[in-house]
Formats: sequence, structure tokens, C-alpha cells
Amino acid sequence: MQQTSDAQPAATGTVLKARTFECMGTVIGLTMPVGSPAEGQPGLDELGAATAVVERLFRDLDETFSLYRPDSEASRLACGDLKLSHASAQMRERYAEAHEWRLGTEGAFTPERPDGVLDLSGIIKGHAVREAGTSLLALGRRDWCLNAGGDVLVSGSPHPGSAEPWKAGVVDPADRQTLITAHPLGGTGRHKAMATSGSAERGEHIWRVGSGTRDAGFVQVTVAAADIVTADVLATAIVAGGTPMLDRAADNWDVAVLAIHADGSMLATPAFQPA
Repeated sequence: MQQTSDAQPAATGTVLKARTFECMGTVIGLTMPVGSPAEGQPGLDELGAATAVVERLFRDLDETFSLYRPDSEASRLACGDLKLSHASAQMRERYAEAHEWRLGTEGAFTPERPDGVLDLSGIIKGHAVREAGTSLLALGRRDWCLNAGGDVLVSGSPHPGSAEPWKAGVVDPADRQTLITAHPLGGTGRHKAMATSGSAERGEHIWRVGSGTRDAGFVQVTVAAADIVTADVLATAIVAGGTPMLDRAADNWDVAVLAIHADGSMLATPAFQPA
């Protein structure tokens, strides 16, 4: 079920409005500047229609990839009723993409659980956001912010026609009601996506490797990048791989990173500038 909420004014004659729904175990929200048709801005009907497209896309992917649904293709693979070689094209495509990321991160990101079960949840939410963004652009929507449980992708500006960036907040892992900082996305900047991963909200759910042990690793990592899958995968990989993976990410990808230790100390790359 969609829910509508208000945000701060976006520009003269427009206001930021958001529609939300629940899927993939989290809340997905689409925010757009809304005005009157005479001003050339989408109204509430357009926001509702755009959100419906996003919701359908998320639900279709969840029906295929969720391991919490016993009838999903992912669950059939997990229990051995289906072999990957006989799986759908989209399942094999996402596995191939996840495997490329495993190679690129030297195993810090992996599409399998420690018990060997294929689990593509580390890439599917980011993929869903990516596909939703493509759909929104195809609908002619140019100014929007899509947030799927902390995975954020933006287009345009909250002030249509300007270069003003969107601002994505980073939550304090020790106090989920407090923001540590905000990072600009979109506008004239090269980063349009941001993802946060860690144990603060969902507990220990990432398999750590090497020096990324629970004692030495990070409790939360935020990555800003040009695309949401890169941001999402690298945030997970840095949590799993610790400081060596953070250094690898900074050296090999155009990203901005903010990583937080359990004691509250932080590491940030030079590109991570607060808004």
C-alpha cells in the first residue's frame, strides 16, 4: 500500500512529496517535486503512477529472488529443486553480475552464503533501484529521489531546472534517530547514488573475511558512487573486508566512503564531503 507524505518546499510553486510502500523487507520511498500542471511539474497523480511502476518492479523481483518465499525461484535453487544452469535468464544474469563483483573485490563480496547456498540479496535491491530509475526516466520523470531502505538513487534536483543537489543523510549506527552528516547527490556532482551497509540496523548479516572480523571491522559503511549497484556492493564488501577492502575500493573505483567503527571512530575518503 502506498502512503503519501510531505517534505520541505522544493521551489516556488512546488513542494516535495513522497510515496512509500513496503517490499523486500524494507520501506521504499519515491520523492518528487510536485506542482501544478500549469507550472510544468508533475502532480500527485503522476507521483502515484510513477510509484506504482516502481512498486510493481520491486514486487516482481522479490517474487523471483526472495529466499523468504518458499515458492520463489531463489528458494527452489536453494533447496536443490532447480539447477542454476536451468534457471531463468534474469537469475543467471544477476548471478553473473554478482560473480564479476566477487572477482573485482577479491572475494569480499560473494553471491553464496558460507553454507554454499546461492544468495543474491546483496545485489538484488540495488538492481531493483537501478531498474526503477531507468523506468522513471522512461516515463519522462527527470527530478526524483528513490530510497530503498538506505539505498538512494537520484535524478535531477529537488529544485527543478537548477543544479541544486539532493542531500542524503547518514544515520548514526549508535542512535538510529540521529544523522551524522549528509552527502550531496546529483546536481553537478558525479555521484548520483549512495548505499549504507552494516550491522547497526539488521544485526550481523554480512559474512566477514580476512581482517574484516567483528573485532577489527566496521559496524557501518556508506558509499557514494555514480550508480547504485556499485555503491551497494562496495558498501557490503567493505563491511566484509574491512580496511584493506576500503583501500581497494578507493583505489579502483570513483567512490566516496564513510566507514564507522564500533567505538564511533570514523574513516572517510577525501571525496566524502558533508552537505
